[in-house]
Amino acid sequence: MNVGTVKEIKHKEFRVGLTPSSAREYVHHGHQVFVESGAGINSGFTDQDYVDAGAKILSTAKEVWEQANMLVKVKEPLEQEFRYLREDLLLYTYLHLAACEDLTHALIESKTQAVAYETIELPDGSLPCLKPMSEVAGRIGAIEGAKFLEKPFGGSGILISGVPGTRRANACIIGAGVVGENALKMLVGLGANVTVLDVNLDKLTYLDDLYGNRIQTLYSSSDNLAKTIKNSDLVVSAVLLPGAKAPKLIKRAYYKDMRPGSVIVDVAIDQGGSTEVSKMTYHDDPTYVVDGILHYSVANIPGAVPMTSTVALNNATLKYGLMLADLGLDEAIKRSEALKKGVNTYHGKITCSGVSDAFGLECVTL
Repeated sequence: MNVGTVKEIKHKEFRVGLTPSSAREYVHHGHQVFVESGAGINSGFTDQDYVDAGAKILSTAKEVWEQANMLVKVKEPLEQEFRYLREDLLLYTYLHLAACEDLTHALIESKTQAVAYETIELPDGSLPCLKPMSEVAGRIGAIEGAKFLEKPFGGSGILISGVPGTRRANACIIGAGVVGENALKMLVGLGANVTVLDVNLDKLTYLDDLYGNRIQTLYSSSDNLAKTIKNSDLVVSAVLLPGAKAPKLIKRAYYKDMRPGSVIVDVAIDQGGSTEVSKMTYHDDPTYVVDGILHYSVANIPGAVPMTSTVALNNATLKYGLMLADLGLDEAIKRSEALKKGVNTYHGKITCSGVSDAFGLECVTL
């Protein structure tokens, strides 16, 4: 199979779909790999690194899209890339279609086969290809939240850890999944007063056993959410419904009772965001203010640290990518139930219920 990767064109996105190491693995499996010139430079990889791995460098993205039977990316195709979608193309990338209606229709109309990293799901419910980027996003989200609490960035001016004789910042994490756990690790390390909310009592018990009296755990009821958010200097939203739109758990009505300059880090923005005023931002202009509350809602948080993120992502996605290339989509999903759950569009049909529910479209079962 011809496997290709191109330079990401999303604003301030610095990751790349394939590392030279991954390219070498595809070549070792008998596939031809095409890489757009300069695609890996921001992740620390030169064109020569790919050549040394056995890949062929092409000068334009158009050439790669046209040569590839399977296109491996990081982020979803943008409008200017829709023209490259076609029925005999297998697209393997993050898609987050429930928040991208135009892309959903483009994939349906082009009959592109699209496999989304974020909905590949193991029998235990874990999401192996989403996990590494969730780890990065949770850790960066905590760091960025602490930074934007500083007055020069528009925050209230409280130091996340405080110093002796002053109070520490109150931090709230909504959702105790991979993002939440990693944000928690950072915020506890930074010395904040941290409250974690989730509906999974087993997870709350685990975190309580792990951190003891260094954190507060609460069941995520509407009442507990409202009270905790209103008392927080920093809120990290880590909610996730795989493949579906994020629930709007953070109500604008809460803002009037929050401290001016408090910060909401909306890690759920990839799936539409979890506040009633959510909108996507970018690394060079990451925040906006509503009712005195600062919102950080960068949709590609891990793109800020591509040397880490690209390698971590490839560690997770390579296994499934090789299955797709070696076996073809139809045979691969026969052998892997996890990979089957990653299919979002198939020959012009939606196969992910979260996406069909978001837009009121028919969903077919593979």
